[in-house]
Amino acid sequence: MASKRITMQDIADACGLSRNTVSKVFNGRGAVPPATRSLILQKAGELGYGLPAEERTAAFSPGQPGGHIALLTSHMPVDYHFGTYFVTTFTDQICRAGYTLKMFEISASELARKEVPPHFIPEQTAGIVAIELFDKDYLDMICGLGLPTIVIDSPAHALVQLFACDYVSMENVASVGAVMRQLIAVGARHIGFVGDKEHCGSFYERWFGYRMGLEEAGLALDEGICILDPDASPYKDPDWLIGRIDRMPALPDAFVCANDYLAVHLMNALKKKGLSIPGDVMVTGFDGTSQSALVEPSLTTVQIPSVEIGRMSADILLARIRNPALPYSWTHVKTTPVWRNSTRMP
Repeated sequence: MASKRITMQDIADACGLSRNTVSKVFNGRGAVPPATRSLILQKAGELGYGLPAEERTAAFSPGQPGGHIALLTSHMPVDYHFGTYFVTTFTDQICRAGYTLKMFEISASELARKEVPPHFIPEQTAGIVAIELFDKDYLDMICGLGLPTIVIDSPAHALVQLFACDYVSMENVASVGAVMRQLIAVGARHIGFVGDKEHCGSFYERWFGYRMGLEEAGLALDEGICILDPDASPYKDPDWLIGRIDRMPALPDAFVCANDYLAVHLMNALKKKGLSIPGDVMVTGFDGTSQSALVEPSLTTVQIPSVEIGRMSADILLARIRNPALPYSWTHVKTTPVWRNSTRMP
């Protein structure tokens, strides 16, 4: 007799939720509260979503070595972050291959001491995915554990460093270059950058694309019209941002922000100052979050294919688990500018 496959309806029944809510999580379509998302993913793993019953019993037996893939992060992805949908589809893919996902949030002290959390057990871990983990020395320690590892994004200068792991990131330079050309085509000559360029590899590459766009157009870099403070600065505080803008020698024609989170908060500050977007100043973001389409005016951004990156990353890690001797791969996934009302059109 054929064993019954677990369906989304089974997961919904186990969680006390509708099938539609579960479908949003696994299809990457629609917003689901983080707590609900975590419950759904946990139940999916417990039920062995995508596996026959006999395989579920073997794959998810408590304490069985190699049954888990560990997600390590210093900051759990939430709204305004491409990682929200990445985690969903990554989890779906590894569950279908017979693994469960265990999430470990690295504390500041563990990061400083270069230690894994006490409940992380290497003998029960088939592989590691690191996201929002940008400390090079910590990543070196993780790679030194000898477990198949994939890193999503990277420290700021990873392109001139060597890591003993696979790496996946969104493409940043070309898309920001395209955004810069569009801004310049509609008359922008003084363009500022917002975000900590040293925060991570993607931010640094976006900064590089911004500088490339200036150089290509023969425009000078003026850090006086940029906001480059450390990532821990209060970027979500409109009064703090207004203070940084008021210190500028002049209001730039446009701001290129390192992500949508920064862009949305910058727009709030600009509107609080009584400035018109895009009339007085244009604003662009990066990530293509759902919030970027909902703000007023809607935000010009760069769409990251988060769902596809999740699946690709899972496939790369699963291939590494099957064959640890494979050469390490570094993958950049194409992104797409999305033009909306926060910038003027030609």
